[in-house]
Amino acid sequence: MEKEDPVWKRRVRKELGHALHLQRTSHQQYPDRMATQVTHDIRVSVRARYEPAQSDPKVGRFLFSYRITIANRGQRAVQLMRRHWHITDSMADPSEVEGPGVVGETPVIAPGDQHTYSSFCDLRSGFGRMRGTYLMRHTDDDSTFEATIPAFDLIYPLVAN
Repeated sequence: MEKEDPVWKRRVRKELGHALHLQRTSHQQYPDRMATQVTHDIRVSVRARYEPAQSDPKVGRFLFSYRITIANRGQRAVQLMRRHWHITDSMADPSEVEGPGVVGETPVIAPGDQHTYSSFCDLRSGFGRMRGTYLMRHTDDDSTFEATIPAFDLIYPLVAN
């Protein structure tokens, strides 16, 4: 028989309390919140939402979609080369996802332009968080830098009884 982990229980209770607070303070089924971060003149904005049609909470499948807009507020064109995600799921070990570009693309973003894409994250619980970085390259001299992807919550909308 496995010993219960009180740290894990506290974490789930804290996340559940946060979700209940969001449910009480929101008039929508899922709070429409945007996380934004600016790093080296690159503005990254994220909106996430729960996808009930692709989820099955009874078997521990919670699918969340997210839409990211990457805006170049600088004076030089940049290319998104790689992504690196840190994913936290309250019912699973933390994980990392790394790879080239985003959704099969390595977009070049000119000064004043932006690139938007959508993707998803499949969790075992209704409470998680994502954060990460993009490796960006200046197209004029091939110098690279990291742009921060702001942390954002993935929260299953609870139905009040």
